[in-house]
Amino acid sequence: MKMDADILIAGGGLNGPALALALAQGGLRVTVIDARAAPLRAEAGFDGRAYALAIASKRLLQMIGVWPAVEGKSQPILKIRASDGHAGQGAAPFFLAFDSAEIEEGPMGFMLEDRFLYAAFLQAMQAEPNITLLSGETVQAQEVAPQGVTITLASGRQLAGRLLVGCDGRGSGVATRAGIRRQGWGYGQTALVTAIRHEKDHEGTAHQFFMPSGPLAILPLPGGHHSSIVWSETDATAAAIQALDDDGYLAALRPRFGDFLGQIALAGARFTYPLSLSLAERFVTDRVALVGDAAHGVHPIAGQGLNLGLRDVGALAEVLITAARRGEDIGGAVVLEEYQRWRRFDSTALALGMDTVNRLFSNDNPILRLGRDLGLGLVNAVPG
Repeated sequence: MKMDADILIAGGGLNGPALALALAQGGLRVTVIDARAAPLRAEAGFDGRAYALAIASKRLLQMIGVWPAVEGKSQPILKIRASDGHAGQGAAPFFLAFDSAEIEEGPMGFMLEDRFLYAAFLQAMQAEPNITLLSGETVQAQEVAPQGVTITLASGRQLAGRLLVGCDGRGSGVATRAGIRRQGWGYGQTALVTAIRHEKDHEGTAHQFFMPSGPLAILPLPGGHHSSIVWSETDATAAAIQALDDDGYLAALRPRFGDFLGQIALAGARFTYPLSLSLAERFVTDRVALVGDAAHGVHPIAGQGLNLGLRDVGALAEVLITAARRGEDIGGAVVLEEYQRWRRFDSTALALGMDTVNRLFSNDNPILRLGRDLGLGLVNAVPG
């Protein structure tokens, strides 16, 4: 087969570009197929969508040369506080708190807006000669052969590579066409996502407030007076709140949010996302690998979706680059199985762990509530 690239990546969100940069810097030729128009995404204004990046994710972004472009636009997470309670009643007396002053690595993570991260990825990809970015294109078909895989784009163009990587989200067309099924369930919850402006400085503190209908995350953004909100409600309640005007939306948010940051106002667009758990039965098959949400979709209760995807990126890049340097077939079953062994247990364990936490806290059972509140207080009292 005549190869147009070593690796074809379907999906240009965030995991796709990160993987492309890691592979290209390891000497592999990569083509990224992104359904959306890159210039429009790169020039997007503030809308409040942001990610909580773990320390491991920051290290990966440093390794692929993206972190210097976004570090000055990030907000260090200096403290984390998790508490239980009811809307309008405030937090329970027992809570769990973490302080970055207690660890050697500095901040426990960083908040970074989607628009800044994607723009940095785009700039880095455009500067990398081993990457070809095809924007406004989608993969319509794929065909696996012993030597490689051929894809057909919506435009009719065909491309061949040794491996096809699906970074195309929970409804991954790559996974479906490869015959990879998914297991999972819905939570009957919808996440309401927006940004707010508040009177008092957040001081770099991330809050997770557990309510019977679902958790409310308040995540600090740069400047001290803006935060990103990820607010989970039952599907019916979320739909009713989203249908309100801005004043009604704020009226619904205020009793849940409380007054610890003073007066609040909306500062970004309003989004909703249905919440579910979704795990691919396999992360690899013949000349196909899945990364990020295409492999695993988790509850956002701990903000680990992108971090899980970036861990996939790091693992797959290391496996493929090492295999290429040894002269092995980078799309072969032995190489891909190494990636699956590395990532599947970690992803499944974290997904099920977040599922358990959500089920434990998203209810108003008085016995469970007493147990979890005491548990938070006891854990918080343990030194170190």
